[in-house]
This record gives sequence, structure tokens and C-alpha cells, in this order.
Amino acid sequence: MAQLKVGAKAPAIALTDQKGKKVRLGDFKGQPVVVYFYPKADTPGCTKQACALQEALPALRRLHAQVLGVSPDPPDKQKRFADKYGLRFPLLADEDHKVATAWGTWGNKTLYGRTFKGIIRSAFVLDESGKVLDTFYQVSPKATVGKVTEALEA
Repeated sequence: MAQLKVGAKAPAIALTDQKGKKVRLGDFKGQPVVVYFYPKADTPGCTKQACALQEALPALRRLHAQVLGVSPDPPDKQKRFADKYGLRFPLLADEDHKVATAWGTWGNKTLYGRTFKGIIRSAFVLDESGKVLDTFYQVSPKATVGKVTEALEA
């Protein structure tokens, strides 16, 4: 799994969000973007991470940053997740894992002794031109907001 490097151009994103709208990374040119990858909507860790980002959204917006969440869940599941927790940022459906693979977040995971392919929970901060300012592979749900905020403020 090739990981993104700081200073690299972020791979393209063109995915459907929870409202059925096609969202492209290029839609946010001119502003910083936080892109985070999470394994599965409405699970404890993913809920904790999404709700923390939602709570931090006003502070992130004061830093002019947009937030995009990406998981392999289909748009209808993303919508139920967003509605249930009042998430007001795009949750993107990467059902074929192509975007996750390009970002280095699709790989081998082990749970209870079983190895399988899945999303490696990660977060990225991009600058106004779409270049990678910072990467956080295997970030904990609890640490995500602090790490991305620190990167945006640097």
C-alpha cells in the first residue's frame, strides 16, 4: 500500500455523497480540505470520529477548511448515518475502494486473528491548491480533530 507524502498532489476524488450529489475534490479549490477515511458508518469508532469532526466544524470553518468523509458504505447508508447524528459535511461513498486505494487507505487489517481488506482509518489535510499538508495514517477517532486542527493552524 503506497502512502501519500506531504507535498504531493492529492489524488482525485469524484464520489457520490449522502444526498446523491457528485462531489469532486476540485470543488473545494482555493480552500483547505480535511479528508478522512473511516471503515463503516454508524459503528462506535466511526461515530465518535464523525461526531467529533461535526462538533469541531465551526472551528475548522474559521480556519476556512472543508471536511469530507469517505467510506465504502453506499450513499443511502451514509445518509442514515448523517441524519442520525446531524452530520453537516459530505460523506462520500467509495464502494469500489478506488479512491481509498489511490490515497493508500485500503489495505490489510486484522481483527480477532482474521486478516481482511478494509479501510485504514486515516485523515489528511490539504492546502488551497490540493497539495498534501499532512497525513495521519491509522489515526484514532479521538485524535483526529486535534491532529487536523494543529496541521491547519501550522
